[in-house]
Amino acid sequence: MTHYGGAPASGTVTGQWWDSAVIYQVYPRSFADGNGDGVGDLAGLAARLPYIASLGVDGIWMTPFQPSPQVDQGYDVSDYCGVDPLFGTMSDFDAVLELAHSLGLRVLLDVVPNHCSSAHPLFQAALAAGPGSPERELFHFVEGRSSGPGSVSDLPPNNWQSVFGGRAWSRASPESDTDTEWYLHLFSPGQPDWNWRNPAVSDYFEGVLRFWFDKGVDGLRIDVAHALFKADGLPDAPSATAVVDGLRFNPLISDQEDVHDVYRRWRTLAEKYQPHRLLVGEVNLEPARAARYTRADEMHQAFAFAFVKLGWDAAAWASVGAELEAARQLHGAAPSWALENHDIVRSVTRFGGGALGTRRARTAVLAVLGLPGAAYIYQGQELGLPEVDVPVEARVDPMWARGGITRDGARVPLPWTASPSLNHGFSSAPSTAAPWLPQPAGWGGHAVETQQQDPGSMLALVTAAVGLRRELGRQGVFTADDGGRWRVEDGNLLVCERSPRFLVAMAMGTEPVRLPAGTVLATAVPLETDGWLQPDNAAWVLRE
Repeated sequence: MTHYGGAPASGTVTGQWWDSAVIYQVYPRSFADGNGDGVGDLAGLAARLPYIASLGVDGIWMTPFQPSPQVDQGYDVSDYCGVDPLFGTMSDFDAVLELAHSLGLRVLLDVVPNHCSSAHPLFQAALAAGPGSPERELFHFVEGRSSGPGSVSDLPPNNWQSVFGGRAWSRASPESDTDTEWYLHLFSPGQPDWNWRNPAVSDYFEGVLRFWFDKGVDGLRIDVAHALFKADGLPDAPSATAVVDGLRFNPLISDQEDVHDVYRRWRTLAEKYQPHRLLVGEVNLEPARAARYTRADEMHQAFAFAFVKLGWDAAAWASVGAELEAARQLHGAAPSWALENHDIVRSVTRFGGGALGTRRARTAVLAVLGLPGAAYIYQGQELGLPEVDVPVEARVDPMWARGGITRDGARVPLPWTASPSLNHGFSSAPSTAAPWLPQPAGWGGHAVETQQQDPGSMLALVTAAVGLRRELGRQGVFTADDGGRWRVEDGNLLVCERSPRFLVAMAMGTEPVRLPAGTVLATAVPLETDGWLQPDNAAWVLRE
């Protein structure tokens, strides 16, 4: 990687810290195991925080570690203001927060407001209270439909489908002759949806936000942020088969107008704290709709979901990039770029697998780190980890059991050492416990310790790119007001002009292409010929 020479100038990128931040996503179960039980935990995270800081990132986003039956690996929360013993104690979390801050890392947590666990005390109280009770008004309990004469509530209230597969309704008390209500769960039956039309739910979650903000957490990532409100009357979807990717294609269960008032209230709360707290939305909608959640009085960011699922196609990248830029110009918030997360097939595999996929993943991550806005890196992405074909008998994702799809392959515990001892260094305490998802043969070939010794590794590339991004911000080459002007040139050369002075170029065709004029600051792999970008390579170009 080529570095831009010269001493750093004074000053920083304007705007809030998150406008151009690089955030490292931690999936605690699979990051580092501090007690040797085969499951990642807070003690393991604390021990490895210096590694994250060494990447030069601005903060971490932690997926849920709160108490949970772990039906959906923590996204079924039974206590929003606690720590599951699987991960440690609240003292362990406090230690993570304190150490992260001492290392200059902000800390973002997940909040899951669409649904909770069926083990949550409020849902258990609703089950016990029975039909017509105020306790049930916190959730969606509804009488079902009858299949014919003599039957009572033997069919669900409507045809909505679960995102995980199967119907989105379960009987509250299947064996009862008197309690014939059903409850709504857009995900698994262990994840009942809150009824956000009840003001008590909004009040409850404001208390949750206050709890974590008072602790000093720097922000929150809001799970399925667009799905809180359901259409009045809970009518049938136009077609049950149109709900395969339910939160996107069933307009009755997401993107209801009422949801925006929730984030206006949360934004007001976030700005009562000094410094202000960050709100990031998981808004899996097309760019124009998703951008509405980042209006000036709502959330600060929303993930660019239209981007994260792209394949290796220059025209598609340019089209989505242009849509995201149009949304930024309309509502002001820059995109939050990501190529991977715990729900998405890893980019090495998505972009072709093997050596080809690895090279393209290098190219893509360099490109993303040069784009305007914030960037999120998922743990292991900096190592070039591929998707793992987890053996069927070892799969635990509820999507596999209900819908035949698994996300386990992106969640396999990280390899820290080349040696297979202690699960490739994932477990720091002597133990015979296997990791909660099996690590495949050859996993140690991607190990952190190996890549730290290799100046040409993916880890070295990402670390250098993050550092160069920060340096260019100090020098004023990058600013919070940068936009993205996208085009595809001859030979499938994708170009994003971030500003009149800086552009990102990606060769996504099959032949070398001439680079735009300027100084090449960085490339994903060394150039073979000056001025020409070979296929599956990217460059940062500074124009004088």
